[in-house]
Amino acid sequence: SSDEVSFTDLYREILNLLDKYDKGRKFRLPKDAQVKFNELSNKFKEVFIDYVIGDELPQAYQWLKIVKSSLNEVIRTLGLTGFTFPKEFRSFIEDPLKHLKKKLFNYVYDLYRGKIDLTEFIYRASAAIRTSLKTNLRTAYQVWGLMTILTHLGNDGFRVIYPEHKFLSIDRWGKQKLGIIPPNVVLHSPKYGYLSFFHEVPRPLTWEDSSDLQKVWSLYTALRPDLMVYGGAVMNIVDLSSSPPIKRPTMIIEFKELEDWYVRVRDLKGYFRKSFTAEEWRSRWITGLYDGLADILGIQRREVEEKVEKEKSLRVREYQLVQLYYNVYKPKVMILISRKEVPSEIKRVLKDNNIEVFDAIEFNKEKLKDVTELIKSYAEGSKSSIHLELDIETYDNLVKLKELLNLGSEGEVIKYLVNEFMKSVKSLR
Repeated sequence: SSDEVSFTDLYREILNLLDKYDKGRKFRLPKDAQVKFNELSNKFKEVFIDYVIGDELPQAYQWLKIVKSSLNEVIRTLGLTGFTFPKEFRSFIEDPLKHLKKKLFNYVYDLYRGKIDLTEFIYRASAAIRTSLKTNLRTAYQVWGLMTILTHLGNDGFRVIYPEHKFLSIDRWGKQKLGIIPPNVVLHSPKYGYLSFFHEVPRPLTWEDSSDLQKVWSLYTALRPDLMVYGGAVMNIVDLSSSPPIKRPTMIIEFKELEDWYVRVRDLKGYFRKSFTAEEWRSRWITGLYDGLADILGIQRREVEEKVEKEKSLRVREYQLVQLYYNVYKPKVMILISRKEVPSEIKRVLKDNNIEVFDAIEFNKEKLKDVTELIKSYAEGSKSSIHLELDIETYDNLVKLKELLNLGSEGEVIKYLVNEFMKSVKSLR
């Protein structure tokens, strides 16, 4: 194609320049040649990216525009102060093209130094570009879905009680260091109760006394649903007494952004392999996983174990993986949100396995209202207490009054003041 010709032409031009000024490939060129090299190299990356995913890049920009709009809306509705995202997605959302160019850095320099030839470069760099785009668009759809649900809940009177600083972290890096898995956000409504949201959990925990479990264990990557929701204010979902060692979620929500997601296949073989240990955390995972897999594959648990022992393939389709989430985590409700329409036979299989399907959603906020209503119906714990927001001055005065009135808490002060005020109002009538 013309693109292919142009990036191969650019490549030859770059090689000629380097052969003339930098035979040893130290990448320290005279000033004018350096400027020319940077210009050509940048153009080479852009033309190559266009060759690999030219049609899909405008779509990425369109999606990110919608995602940013949903972020602005949730900030307004819930009074958030900002967001943190995983490093990858943060870079992508700022500038997709620039992010993808960064992905080419190592491959490009290997190509210029002759470590790989153009054919290998095309093969490896294309895969890196496609993977990065796919992963980030998947995250983009999840983020849009979560933010839209949070906005609907905010419009229904829910408020953020955690994190208290209202800076929402969609990034889980370093969050598990204390051996706990905390929520991303907890909402509360005096009318409905509490809802706790956990995005892409469980993640590997750090256990100080166990070198084995400090390593990232690939099983987690196989069994990490997009969103877990718990009724109530849940501040940690680790539960070593259960199998798997995660508190039973009220709800799991899985987002599917691809049109043909249900035909895709995942091989779970690697998730069982090597170094079985007697550690409680790990063995409890394995137990639940074997049982869940045997069930969806329609075979005996013993057969799954034999396949693993012999390192045979354990291939499951994406829609079976959704069933596996249900079997392993046993949520009260399992929801699948698909951007595109799901074929009726796949929908039937999912519904027969207790999975509620909301499809053909696209980026239509209104179409997530039914999902939000369902989530809302599982809020818990509203009758005990509620959270109030106070400015610092009012809070300081409450503390002083607490000491003055010799009461046990600021809450008791508020209760006392309200009761006294109500008495005086009644006496005035």
